[in-house]
Amino acid sequence: MRRRPLVAIVLAALALAPLAGCGDGDGGGDASGTPSGGRVATIGVIAPTTGDLSPFGLGIVNSVDLAVAQANESGAVPGWTLRVAVENDLATPGTGKDAATSLAAEPEVVAVVGTVSSAVAQAVQPVLADADIAMVSPANTSTALTRGQDYASDPKRPFANYFRTCATDATQGPVAARYLEKAGVTTVVTVDDGQVYGKDLVAAFTKAYEQLGGTVAGSHSVGADDTSFDPVIDKLKSSPPGAVYFGGEYPQIAPFTQQLTDSGVDVPVMGGDAMYASQYIELAGSTAHGDLATSVGAPAESLKSAKPFVDAYADGGYSEPAEAYGPFAYDAANAIIRALEKSLADADTVKDARKPTVEALADVSFDGATGKVAFDEYGDTTNPVVTVYEVRDGAWQTKQTVPGS
Repeated sequence: MRRRPLVAIVLAALALAPLAGCGDGDGGGDASGTPSGGRVATIGVIAPTTGDLSPFGLGIVNSVDLAVAQANESGAVPGWTLRVAVENDLATPGTGKDAATSLAAEPEVVAVVGTVSSAVAQAVQPVLADADIAMVSPANTSTALTRGQDYASDPKRPFANYFRTCATDATQGPVAARYLEKAGVTTVVTVDDGQVYGKDLVAAFTKAYEQLGGTVAGSHSVGADDTSFDPVIDKLKSSPPGAVYFGGEYPQIAPFTQQLTDSGVDVPVMGGDAMYASQYIELAGSTAHGDLATSVGAPAESLKSAKPFVDAYADGGYSEPAEAYGPFAYDAANAIIRALEKSLADADTVKDARKPTVEALADVSFDGATGKVAFDEYGDTTNPVVTVYEVRDGAWQTKQTVPGS
């Protein structure tokens, strides 16, 4: 079924109201946004659809649209038509909070897929929790979101409505540490962008790397909007480490890599899932060669369970690639849809189904695009797989996939 992607509708709405950043559309293949009949329930999406991180956000939007279209076509939730409402969070906490407030005020919104940024998730979680709206993230990796700030010593789930389909930094950081240690890298300098994601990722990496006997020779923080890194690079020039581990996002890591190489320091830069994007290589150019990143999940081409998603996405007419989080967003949407099969069955209104949807998500279990989809007592995935990639010949190459424990 070829159809106009929902993203086209989203972007049209953005052109009219760029600050509000919201749009909605029917996930059932009708580009007009008019449901085909029956009662209507809406799945919201909160993600960046413009700005530096929009490739991630648009891949998420498209993947949710695909899952909803398939559900409507198959009649997955009898008597109900599902729709998608998209809010552009601009990858900023304040805008994300406004987006959550807007969705929570809509009586037809029953659940939300999002966000990309962990910092945005922190702002969104309490708003949706107050409205009993389930939130399933395909991309947040900060461990504190599901286990609290004292997760290492006293884990406590902050919000019962929050779930995620991806691994956390508690898995991702140690995988990176073990990879560098086995590669013979004995000294590392860390850099973080001062944000929730970057700091948590560096903390998880540092703890694991030092436990393995590695030396963190320096630890630096930069501003999230910094574009010049001379103070940090000057320190690296005097005593180059075996590698630099950067907790941040690809729009910032790419110029850091360029400036580091231009200064004469020829060591690999490694980061997390927010570095693993084709745009990183485009921005960093030839200086990206040999750099490393971990990302959540296994490569889609390596999973038999991912093929239906990959094929359907290709047939969907979407202008943008699914990117790293697309399969996880598809699984997040399908987890919600399976919960709705129960929660909407006896509901008179969508609001009546909000809390039962949260409860039903706890028991969801199915084989999805990313493998087994299910949640533990904290709302975390029970399948926290992480893959290490390296830039070779102008592309990300798979080095190692580590099953979660």
